[in-house]
Parts: sequence; C-alpha cells; structure tokens
Amino acid sequence: MLVDDEVRLADGIRRGLEAEGMVVDVAHNGADGLKLATNADYDVIILDVMMPQMSGYRVCQALRAEEIWTPVLFLTAKDGEWDEVEGLDTGGDDWLTKPFSYPVLVARLRALTRRQARERPTVLQAGDLRLDPAARQVFRGETQIQLTARELAVLDFMMRRTGEVVTKREIIANVWGDDFDGEENIVEVYVGHLRSKVDRPFSRDAIQTVRGTGYRLAGNGG
Repeated sequence: MLVDDEVRLADGIRRGLEAEGMVVDVAHNGADGLKLATNADYDVIILDVMMPQMSGYRVCQALRAEEIWTPVLFLTAKDGEWDEVEGLDTGGDDWLTKPFSYPVLVARLRALTRRQARERPTVLQAGDLRLDPAARQVFRGETQIQLTARELAVLDFMMRRTGEVVTKREIIANVWGDDFDGEENIVEVYVGHLRSKVDRPFSRDAIQTVRGTGYRLAGNGG
C-alpha cells in the first residue's frame, strides 16, 4: 500500500511498481491510509510523512498500537536526521528521502518483503534483559535503558535470535537493509554502544563475540 498526498507522484510510483509485478493500493491522506491498513493485509506499507488529516508518523504509531506489524517504509522530503529518528521510533522499518532513486526504492521494498512481518512477542526477554517492541523500551531488571533507534534495532534483532550466532552481514541486512554500502565495521560500533549501556553498567556479558563469525546474545542475559 502507498499513502502519499502528491497525486501525480503516487500515480507514477504505483505504475512503476505494478510494472515490477506488484499490486498497489493507494490512499492520498493519512486517515484513509490507516483505514486501508487496518482492514487488509499488505506485504509492505509506503508512508509519506506530511499528509492531510494524519501524518505518516501518526499512522505508523496507530498501526503499531493495534499490533499491526506490516513493514513500513517512510518515503518523504524531510531529510533531517531527527526526522528519520522520529520515523524509526514510531515503529517504521526503513526511510527513503525524496527525490529518490527508483531502483533503490524497489530494492528496499523487496528487502522488507523478504523480512516479511511476523507476529511479534509482546516482550523479548533474556534473563533480566527485556525489550518491549511496541513501546520501544529496554530494561535491565527495573532499570530502563535509553537507546537510540538504531541501537534498539540491533538489540531487537539479536534478542529475536537469542542463543544463536548472527553475522555482521545478517545484522546489516536486517537493520540497515540489503542496499547498505558502508563498512561492515559499523556493526562493531553499535555493538560497542550496546555493551556500554546494557552490559557494563550491570557487570554483565550478554553480547558475546564469536571470533571469525559474529555475535551471540546469551540466553540468560549475561
């Protein structure tokens, strides 16, 4: 589903995606988009941010509050880093700024559909480490831990694979997307940030390095 109040742009995107073999429903304001999304199953939802009646942020927030976990790609002219942070914090899965490369849009949609939405548990838990995906909150015992949107996304992925070894490439594909062309070492940076927030202050070692392979989140929370 595509929700964008720029009628000509939305029509162009719809025709292009249909040429790729996709079936596309279109809405031109947030309220109509929310109504469609709550009454039909979609593989992915494309949301503009600034729209009549309801912003894309509010639409995404409302969907997540209803436990509708369809992947959401924000497609918007807003290009500030805090705009992107807000989009991810309200439950978005990816962000693409207008003007955009059409092949990149298609690639990102394919990546999101490969990751297809699945029912998410109310709370992810490993020992006393808890992550609430809906509220986007993390706790050690009763202590709440403040994470950035990207840190939370990395931890979310690792907690869904608790006890398993995950590679840097898997983390990048699930957090940054398949079209990420930066260095894999970015994962080391974020793992370091997470350790400094969820492990070291509590004398824990939940996020373990598996040399030559990747990382593992200990099932007992460290």
